[in-house]
Amino acid sequence: MNDLESEIESLKYWKRVDNKLQRGLKFKDFVEAFGFVAKVALISEKMNHHPDLRIVYNNVDIELTTHDINGISKNDITLARKIDELM
Repeated sequence: MNDLESEIESLKYWKRVDNKLQRGLKFKDFVEAFGFVAKVALISEKMNHHPDLRIVYNNVDIELTTHDINGISKNDITLARKIDELM
């Protein structure tokens, strides 16, 4: 297993699906979910690495992938860890 694979395996709340990291989160209500997404947006913008986000009322689904390589990169792992720190 290479270093990138080891780092992917170390992400406790994320699962690898195809060439993406995925995580689903549930919040108290829409406002809390939207507030969380706003925090993710600010972090993502600073990194210039943007996730795919979906909000359905109090549920937030996140997908991380690096489109340039059609797979998971170090940036995805870094962003996943920063998102985990928000929780």
